[in-house]
Amino acid sequence: MKKLQPYLRRIVEDPWFERFIITVIIFAGVLVGLETYPEIVDKHGDLLFALDAIVLGIFIVEIILKMGAEGKKPWRYFYDPWNVFDFTIVALALVPAAGQYALVARLARLLRVLRLVRFIPRLRILVVALLKSIPSMVYVSMLLGLMFYMYAVTGVFLFANNDPVHFGTLQESLLTLFRVVTLEDWTNVLYTQIYGCDVYSYGFKEELCTSPETFPIIAPIFFVSFVLMGTMIVLNLFIGVIISGMDEAREQAHREEIAETLSGPAGLKKELTELEEALSAVHNRLERVHEYTDALQHEYEKKIGSPPPGPEDGSVE
Repeated sequence: MKKLQPYLRRIVEDPWFERFIITVIIFAGVLVGLETYPEIVDKHGDLLFALDAIVLGIFIVEIILKMGAEGKKPWRYFYDPWNVFDFTIVALALVPAAGQYALVARLARLLRVLRLVRFIPRLRILVVALLKSIPSMVYVSMLLGLMFYMYAVTGVFLFANNDPVHFGTLQESLLTLFRVVTLEDWTNVLYTQIYGCDVYSYGFKEELCTSPETFPIIAPIFFVSFVLMGTMIVLNLFIGVIISGMDEAREQAHREEIAETLSGPAGLKKELTELEEALSAVHNRLERVHEYTDALQHEYEKKIGSPPPGPEDGSVE
């Protein structure tokens, strides 16, 4: 294994190997898409099954090669979170595609498409940014949840009699506010409260309109303030958090790129070469400074006829 390790590492780190795996992942995604057409499955089901088995075999070989590239410490393969992600997806794909596990097996084959994230740096940065944003997004979600709850309770108190379809209960009020914050026909809900359910009806369940009321002032203030706070402010906080996560992800990717460049003999040799070049440049500058100092001293002696006084003379101007 020790003799094979350098050879296996060259294989898994070669660009052609990465491009081959990307091609297989795309091909696996196409196979999953073809399985959504019953006529294709009925006609070419055996071929699709055989191709899927080949794809799965390639992924298993990939894992074996990468673990073999770690030499006598194959468990180091799991030190990389992306390797754990790949291993989990391949392991799920080994679930028998029959009985109660059929859906799990199909979803596992679909998840193999997500492996593209690992091989495309830009997508990897996006995923890392989202993961880094989760802690901050939790607090933003709590703020948004408090706002939804306050407005939902207020909506039940104000509009339940006029509009029991949208504000009859707390859960219906929350669902209606979610519709409003997505700006999906929110003006219909607004006009129902402004003009009353007997004038501007729901379009269905008109029999529930038993106590129509009008809110020409309160309703616009309620809905416009909620839309402004929910759509324009709180949701923009999510965008800000994600952008901050993107910056952190880019910095992390840059650090990893530098570490990868400096790792191994090639990176160390490159760093030593750059250091030698910098030292050589400093040495050349020092030589030019000495030459310039000697020239000034020679010019001084030529004019005065004696060397310039130094600290050892003890003389003070």
